[in-house]
Amino acid sequence: MSENIRNLQTTVLSDNWYTLRKVTYELLARDGKWQAQSREAYDRGNGATILLYNKANQTVILTRQFRMPTYLNGNADGYLIETCAGLLDKDNPEDCIRKETEEETGYKITSVQKAFEAYMSPGSVTEILYFFTAEYTKDMKVSDGGGLEEETEHIEVLELPFTKALEMVKTGEIKDAKTMLLLQYAQINGLVG
Repeated sequence: MSENIRNLQTTVLSDNWYTLRKVTYELLARDGKWQAQSREAYDRGNGATILLYNKANQTVILTRQFRMPTYLNGNADGYLIETCAGLLDKDNPEDCIRKETEEETGYKITSVQKAFEAYMSPGSVTEILYFFTAEYTKDMKVSDGGGLEEETEHIEVLELPFTKALEMVKTGEIKDAKTMLLLQYAQINGLVG
């Protein structure tokens, strides 16, 4: 642990869905004085996301699903277009994303490439998100996808031209940060486009 933090105390505020904690502590400031601070941190575990791309056809696979927090914050119908993603649970990131890809998109992939990892909302959420890419072909399609019924997932699978997906970022049809990052990563690294 850091020598710049002391008197760390944690109180669980909620453990209904995931865990919300109130953390109080003292942080050593640049002027050498200790400052008392208090923050709330939401722990939902770490996750993984993937952009499936087809270089020959210049297409990508995305998903569309209802996201209540976006609805509460002004997304008129609550639906977001996103890259496939899921929580790690007890899996390592690569195993998780292979499983999620098959469940959500119906594509069974074996070879994934790690792009990077990032904290997506470090001011309040503990999650690290692992970003992957994988090339897909039609013969990898093993089901319709759509998610798991027992997890109340109702996911629409979208196959889009890569240029259309990039345009959807510009028009605001795609507002999901992880999706924007992976689309830009694919463009910068010449995976598609």
